[in-house]
Amino acid sequence: METEASSTDPTIPTHTKAWFYSEHGKPLDILKLHPNWSIPQLKHDQLLIKVVAASLNPVDYKRMHALFKDTDPHLPKIVPGFDVAGVVIKVGSEVVKFKVGDEVYGDINEEGLSNLKSLGTLSEYTIAEEKLLAHKPKNLSFIEAASVPLAMETAYEGLERAEFSAGKSILVLGGAGGVGSFAIQLAKHVYGASKIAATSSSGKLQLLRNLGVDLPIDYTKENFEDLPEKFDVIYDLVGQVDRALKAIKEGGKIVSIVPPGFSPAIFFALTSKGSILEKLRPYFESGQLKPILDPKTPVPFSDVIEAFSYLETSRAVGKIVIHPIP
Repeated sequence: METEASSTDPTIPTHTKAWFYSEHGKPLDILKLHPNWSIPQLKHDQLLIKVVAASLNPVDYKRMHALFKDTDPHLPKIVPGFDVAGVVIKVGSEVVKFKVGDEVYGDINEEGLSNLKSLGTLSEYTIAEEKLLAHKPKNLSFIEAASVPLAMETAYEGLERAEFSAGKSILVLGGAGGVGSFAIQLAKHVYGASKIAATSSSGKLQLLRNLGVDLPIDYTKENFEDLPEKFDVIYDLVGQVDRALKAIKEGGKIVSIVPPGFSPAIFFALTSKGSILEKLRPYFESGQLKPILDPKTPVPFSDVIEAFSYLETSRAVGKIVIHPIP
């Protein structure tokens, strides 16, 4: 195990270039580039990471819009970003899984909507606890790896909470987005779904087919609840629990990540765990699970504001990843 480097070590950075905001609002209005953001002191269970790539998630701009202000203590200054792929620069004294030079990835905020870090991943360097990180699969680039953690872990946790298992059918509402595309792949390749249906707009139906969806549904032309078929599990990523109740089998389960997520649906916010990524690593390395990247990926670090504006249109197909990080 590498020992923790001295704080006076000239090779260990104390400041970082980072995107930040100091008030709530639209990314276009509030995001600014800080040339010299102070890096917090490393705790014993943490790692300092040189960020190679970072992906954007809707939770980032929702946080900017003050949706979590009651549980987010960090204004006046926040560096956004949950997902990271990078190289370990320094390790805390209690870290055992990783050493300096390791290639790692993860979602650095353990709780999805509260206790969020003030130094996120849209920066040259970031800090994360050991338990939130995993070794990057060898066959994934940093760009691909950065697109995975939050969306994949959310997809996995939802399927686990719904007690999804082999032989069950599933309907994914919003199948072409980051979480949806992974939920489909997990249901097919990890859990052994008997049938997969998913909704998307007209232009994304082929993506659904490519992911392994048996029944792609164009939500602009048909209502999924009017189909004769009912499902064992419905994974709601768009906020349609009321309609999902009409399409679930008796005894089936609805899981949702869209607040308020009313009963009987199972509503949850992700708890980030590096162990999930480690568990799924063989599926990535065998090619069964694949990152889905939006055609605009990779986006340069200088274009973060434009990338957020695009993400907010809901037109992205797969994930938007920022790379290179200066």
